[in-house]
Amino acid sequence: MAILIKNGRVIDPASGMDRVADVLIDEGKIAGVGPDLAFSGAELFDASELIVAPGFIDMHVHLREPGFEHAETIESGSRAAAAGGFTSICAMPNTKPVNDSATVTSYIVERARRFAAVNVFPIGAITKGSAGEELAAIGAMHSAGAVAVSDDGRPVMNSRVMRRAMEFARSYDLPVIDHCEDLNLSAGGDMHEGLLSVRWGLRGIPAASEDVIVARDLVLAELTGARFHVAHISTRNSVAMVEFARRQRLAVTCEATPHHFSLADEEMRPYDGNYKMKPPLRANCDRSAVVDGIVAGTVSAIATDHAPHPGDEKMQEFERCPFGIIGLETALGLALEELVHPGRITLARMIELFTTGPESVMRLGRGTLKLGAPADVTIFSTGLEWTYDVNQSSSRSRNSPFHGRTFRGGPMATVVNGEFVWRRV
Repeated sequence: MAILIKNGRVIDPASGMDRVADVLIDEGKIAGVGPDLAFSGAELFDASELIVAPGFIDMHVHLREPGFEHAETIESGSRAAAAGGFTSICAMPNTKPVNDSATVTSYIVERARRFAAVNVFPIGAITKGSAGEELAAIGAMHSAGAVAVSDDGRPVMNSRVMRRAMEFARSYDLPVIDHCEDLNLSAGGDMHEGLLSVRWGLRGIPAASEDVIVARDLVLAELTGARFHVAHISTRNSVAMVEFARRQRLAVTCEATPHHFSLADEEMRPYDGNYKMKPPLRANCDRSAVVDGIVAGTVSAIATDHAPHPGDEKMQEFERCPFGIIGLETALGLALEELVHPGRITLARMIELFTTGPESVMRLGRGTLKLGAPADVTIFSTGLEWTYDVNQSSSRSRNSPFHGRTFRGGPMATVVNGEFVWRRV
């Protein structure tokens, strides 16, 4: 059925559009954008006082399937994405088995085709088993549908292997995404190394553990000419290095997570596993640097690093519980609260961080409302007050530090390939 979205403020950074208009969707494609559109038999959606944007893209999500379905599945994770306003998500390879072969990639593609509420694009592993020693079947995974390579969560410590990975990925024009962490510096750490880690008696993860690997990877990116992307950037020195590399016109990009631009270590609740993530929440100066990087254009995308874990794992002692939080349903609210409402960035810039920014890295053929484009649309409010109840989440997991937080602005409806997949009740 055709859909006609009426009277919304249409913001499409890809075409430079920002005006009140109608959006017509027919046969899964954008069929028209303009004033006073009409289409016989179309389903009408009144978007008055709402923002109509290209479908949001999250380039960094952990769906856990196959292998960890007790924490998340492709179906449940994609429904959480739809509830957060995302129409496309990229699934990291740290599944069981690791997505290091065309077999696993094809399995994810097929499961997504059958059960996902949104578009799911798999990311293949850089190395076999993400062990960091032997390159995975990058070419075969690419043919099966992988849109990037990463050993996310397990950094490639061997510089020679990383160089070969970049060279190989370049031949397929795939971005190399690295979780930048020197495991020798961060070994045993549970939170950011600083005053609070000492006060709470927890082992620290120094900012330098990220900086060292970012510096190495930037050198290798220059050497190989590969497209290199820094995942979940969190330190002021890393932001400065990426900014310098981009000024040198290297093919380097980075992403920021909502929790890293919203929270600092001093806002953690002591020993609460819902505040344990990697990279850890950093000092206020680092958080400010990430925000400054977003404002300056150094950061290309906002990505959630949605990392579900069941309650029995997160409720262990802080030192024993796993790293990671869920974030698909709170990302838009946090971006509005922390970046747009205070006037740090414009609404158009925020939408760019969720659309053309990640699209420029992943090249999915999404993130625009141009005529003939896939009809992925995110409709959201900038003024709606709502409170996040993690117990109502579509995710199978509940590990969020934002439970009970009230937001001003959030998603209202999500359209994927011309169909409503979620609407706010």
